[in-house]
Amino acid sequence: MDGISKIRNSKEITKTEQAAKLIGFGWRILPTLAEYFTDQTLTNIKSECQNRILNKGEVAIIVADRIEGMPYAKVTGIENCTLNFCENNANLIEYYLLFIQRDGIKKFQKNYLNWLVNNDRIEWIPLINYNSKKETRKIIKERKKVILTK
Repeated sequence: MDGISKIRNSKEITKTEQAAKLIGFGWRILPTLAEYFTDQTLTNIKSECQNRILNKGEVAIIVADRIEGMPYAKVTGIENCTLNFCENNANLIEYYLLFIQRDGIKKFQKNYLNWLVNNDRIEWIPLINYNSKKETRKIIKERKKVILTK
């Protein structure tokens, strides 16, 4: 997270070499990444959307959402019926960061970790899917093995 934290604009988070490495690990790294969600250490990264500096935990949330899009209503408890997000920003979860902080990062972390082992996640396809159909089918097959054997 330290290398990512040196950039200045949140829109660039997933374009860093360090984020690319984390993204390359795919969905299997998500439980480990979730451990960082509660890190309140400030970074140099400004969110234009939130008009503030992000902490390392929020950066971890953005990277996790890029690896596998989250079911926002389920993990945040907030419905976004109008699909409002940060303008010109591909980090969709960034829109929810203030709500996550308001409602408690530990609550969000718990909801997220519960989601990762939930049977509903097996065939979950996020709002924005960065994988091909073939890759998505492979991921679903792998999730079935992992989730159903727990």
